[in-house]
Amino acid sequence: MATYLTPALAWRRLRDGNERFVAGESSHPNQDASRRSSLVENQHPFAVIFGCSDSRLAAEIIFDLGLGDAFVVRTAGQVIDDAVLGSLEYSVSELGVPLIVILGHDSCGAVSATKAAVETGNMPIGFIRDLVERITPSVLTSMRNNQHDVNDMVVEHVKQTSQRLVDSSRVISAAVDSGRAAVIGLSYRLAEGRADLVSGIGEL
Repeated sequence: MATYLTPALAWRRLRDGNERFVAGESSHPNQDASRRSSLVENQHPFAVIFGCSDSRLAAEIIFDLGLGDAFVVRTAGQVIDDAVLGSLEYSVSELGVPLIVILGHDSCGAVSATKAAVETGNMPIGFIRDLVERITPSVLTSMRNNQHDVNDMVVEHVKQTSQRLVDSSRVISAAVDSGRAAVIGLSYRLAEGRADLVSGIGEL
C-alpha cells in the first residue's frame, strides 16, 4: 500500500510523474473504474500537496497521478490558515502520509499582488487583503536579500511556508522529527512544466 512509502520514495514517485508530464508522456495512472471502486472504503495517498489555487497548477496532472494518490489542499498563494493546518495534520495523523509538498509557481498572482502592495503601500480590499498580509513577510525577506523578481519571492514564500508549517503544527513537527514524514518545497515553472526542489525539512 502506498502509505508505507518512505518520504524519499514518495518524492521519487512524484518526481518520476513530473518527468513524464514534462516529456509529454503522462501515463494517467489509477484513473479507471476499478481504481475508483477499490477506493470506496478507504484511501492511502502517498503525498499531501499543499499548493496554490492557480488553474495552471493542477497537482494530479503535473505529477501524473490518479485517484487516491495525493491528498490535495489549495489556497491562493498557498497561504496557511487553520483549515489548511487541520487538513495537513489530518493527512499525516489519520492517513499516514509520508510526504508533505508545498507547491508554489512562477508568475504567482497572489505574490505579485503582495509585491505591488509592499511597493506602493496600497492594500487591496476585501479578503484579498488577508492573503497579501500573510505573504508580505516572504516578499520583505526577498527584498532585504536584494531579490526583487516575483519568481524569487515565490521561492522565498515556499521556503517560509514550509518552515511555518513545521513551526505551527506539533503533529507535523513530531512526524518529521521521528522520520515518518518530510516537508519539501517545490517551485513549478509554467512554461516547462517542471517542479524544482527548493527546500526540504526532514530526511529525504
